[in-house]
Amino acid sequence: MAESLILEEVFRVLEDRRDHPRPNSYVSSLMARGLRAILEKISEEAGELVEAAEFKGESEIVHEAADLLFHVMVLLAYKRVGLEKVFEELRARRKPRGR
Repeated sequence: MAESLILEEVFRVLEDRRDHPRPNSYVSSLMARGLRAILEKISEEAGELVEAAEFKGESEIVHEAADLLFHVMVLLAYKRVGLEKVFEELRARRKPRGR
């Protein structure tokens, strides 16, 4: 699906930052701080998305949803879980039409 192309592109960058850390890279520095830091960031972003959904407009919801998706992908890259595995899981959960 065309929509997944940007996710795949971003994920490749995340894997590259994991494997070839750069001194001024946010992702490299977050991964260097370890799993706990990544999990804290996901928790923070999830809370911000909830707040945006309750009290703010569409543009803030979109912004916070993108932040949350990004940080979940950081976690996946850090744990070496391929993005395609998540796509496969979502496909498996999709029920065929007409049933």
